[in-house]
Amino acid sequence: MLTAKVILNPYAGRGKGAKLGPKIRQLLEGAGMELDWSETTGPGHAIQLAREAKEAGHTLFIAAGGDGTVSEVVNGMAQATPPGETVGTLAVLPIGSGNDFADMAGCPRALAEVVAAIQARTTRRVDLCRTTIQTDQGPLVRYFDNNLGMGFEAQVTVESYKITWLRGVAIYVLAVLRALRRYDQPFFDIRWVDERGQEQHVAQRSLMVSLGNSRRTGGGFYVTPDAIMDDGLLDMGIAAALSTPRILILLPQVMMGLHRNSSAIRLVRCREVRVTTSQPVPIHADGEVVTEAATQVEAVVEPRRLEVVVKA
Repeated sequence: MLTAKVILNPYAGRGKGAKLGPKIRQLLEGAGMELDWSETTGPGHAIQLAREAKEAGHTLFIAAGGDGTVSEVVNGMAQATPPGETVGTLAVLPIGSGNDFADMAGCPRALAEVVAAIQARTTRRVDLCRTTIQTDQGPLVRYFDNNLGMGFEAQVTVESYKITWLRGVAIYVLAVLRALRRYDQPFFDIRWVDERGQEQHVAQRSLMVSLGNSRRTGGGFYVTPDAIMDDGLLDMGIAAALSTPRILILLPQVMMGLHRNSSAIRLVRCREVRVTTSQPVPIHADGEVVTEAATQVEAVVEPRRLEVVVKA
């Protein structure tokens, strides 16, 4: 009998997780699976649950929630896995607002299709990214599977938390407009090793720096439109300091991934990167704000460490 560790976020999708919990359980048990079922109670809980389950010997994890839940489950799996080893197999029941990771990785959307894919054991391996974030409280170590944003992009995430009456990408569009009023554009020192192993350097005032393991973030923003999840590389978007009118011009281009030739944002590929800022800035990882006061970020790609259940 197939055994799975299920971690459900009942708050995912503005409470959608709690409503769907019984149906999810019925579908999985009806497919003959033995379940170790847990529900999260707050931020960080899924990390703890996944870490303990991995330490107890689980290898198949089912994350029922949005991008934040998926990211926490992946972090728990990774924390309990020796460096260089595959962290385990992850199936996603995408019931969040954005579901960027699930869509970009090729996971099924319908719950019944997810169950069928788990039974068929249709999987692919994708990269993980390990980051060390420096704050005034000391360093934070975090994995991200989809995207990490510094500066304006993360400020948008901060603002999105305050919007409770919208759904999907509309949340982030309104959050962008709010962030325009609140975010300064500090000096960024950016150093990276490119795909050829060459060291590169940019130092400038910037709107934001975005690291993409996939093409999409925020439910519909293609900041790194050519990112590939299993190529052993991060795509990085470096946006110059921009006026509000230029940001508003850039926004629809980013939503369609049509900014490749824009002078407002530089797109590069890297194996590792270090970004230092002249003042503390907010950072999000996979749509969850990690800190609002980071001064340095280091990120490195760990190729193909996560096995993901995808469409059959």
